[in-house]
Amino acid sequence: MTLTEHLRELRNRLVKSVLAVLVFAILGFVFRDRIVDFLVDPFMDAAAASGQEATLNLREMMDPLVVPLQIAMLTGIVFGAPVWIYQLWAFVTPALYRNEKKWALAVIGAAVPMFGLGVVLAIWLMPRAMEFLLNFTPMDFTNIVDFRSYLSFSIRLVLVFGIGFLLPIFVVLLNATGVLRHETLSAARRWVIVGIFAFGAVATPTGDPLSLMVLSTPMWLLFEIAVVVCRIMDKRRDRGAGAQLADDEATPDDMLDQLGRVDDDDDRRR
Repeated sequence: MTLTEHLRELRNRLVKSVLAVLVFAILGFVFRDRIVDFLVDPFMDAAAASGQEATLNLREMMDPLVVPLQIAMLTGIVFGAPVWIYQLWAFVTPALYRNEKKWALAVIGAAVPMFGLGVVLAIWLMPRAMEFLLNFTPMDFTNIVDFRSYLSFSIRLVLVFGIGFLLPIFVVLLNATGVLRHETLSAARRWVIVGIFAFGAVATPTGDPLSLMVLSTPMWLLFEIAVVVCRIMDKRRDRGAGAQLADDEATPDDMLDQLGRVDDDDDRRR
């Protein structure tokens, strides 16, 4: 494919992904009240567990409209994940051989539940992280939290966990396309682990040790699993390349034998 064809393909995949997100975003806007209740419950649980007075409020005049739009967009990204993850796979697929496509399809099949697992883990962590923050409230103070700030906190936490759990999936995809080999990943293991924990420290909204460990530890384990999968794929690829090379190397010898027999026949004729 030419560069123009690649860009056209990328545009089509992006359009399909955006349409899927918009469809689920519309559904999220329709059911925004139920989603708001679902998002507010962790905050109320954290306030009750910490024994602090805490309320949510809408500060700006446009907040009653902006907040439902943000909720709708979050809903579209989360529930549209199967579609935009598949479109990413479909864009990479033309660069893969038939056996590599099977591995890539399996990886993408695992990507959707992995993203969902990250979202579920973020929802589980949310009240605990907020309780950690509320416990630092000074005495005789009341937490009046802007709902847009709280929503941004929730969106960031969900997306960070969901995307963080996808990083090992992308590593396997890069290996399937021949960009990364397992030797490179093994050699860079120490730096990758440091990078994972640094990402967890920076990306989590609270920065508390619990959020760091809950995000970074599964990412580390998933990276190790990704290295094992990449090693298996590289060995299969190397065996296929070795067999093809052996066949190619046999051809010059056969040609030399034939040329030798021709020379012998010429000598006998002389």
